[in-house]
Amino acid sequence: MYKFCANALKVILSLRGGVKVYNKENLPADSGFVIACTHSGWVDVITLGVGILPYQIHYMAKKELFQNKWIGSFLKKIHAFPVDRENPGPSSIKTPIKLLKEGEIVGIFPSGTRTSEDVPLKRGAVTIAQMGKAPLVPAAYQGPSSGKELFKKGKMKLIIGEPLHQADFAHLPSKERLAAMTEALNQRIKELENKLDQL
Repeated sequence: MYKFCANALKVILSLRGGVKVYNKENLPADSGFVIACTHSGWVDVITLGVGILPYQIHYMAKKELFQNKWIGSFLKKIHAFPVDRENPGPSSIKTPIKLLKEGEIVGIFPSGTRTSEDVPLKRGAVTIAQMGKAPLVPAAYQGPSSGKELFKKGKMKLIIGEPLHQADFAHLPSKERLAAMTEALNQRIKELENKLDQL
């Protein structure tokens, strides 16, 4: 179901010029990883999924979306899993850590460096990557953020940054490691956003 939906969306997006993807070669080919991409609306979730095909992403989604039987069933088929955003706890990270250890890809969407609401999500992405012993890949999207904007002219651009590897932070104590990796992620995403402005 995931592959079918992603390829169908790829065809639809191609009608408006498609998604221009930069530095796709930065995606790890030999392990699972966390990909943290800037987020401004639901379109960037689709763009990331289409942009990194044939890789398949497992997305976190708020648990309320799964309360409807049919929507919940569909979301599970496209690799989404429920998370309680109001009361996040240890159970919230069990699923993504398990996926990473199985070699899968977990997608997390902090809102980007141009807003101030994304710090907990970036820290969450780092925590999951650390506990899953997986690389953390920064990414940035620029383009339409809503269905209304999607049908207007405008480029859709996705850029993939170089992965942050756990080994590069292993010399630090655990608390410092979390802070250092979160800051590194923030800096990488900021650099990617600036690059997109120039492309």
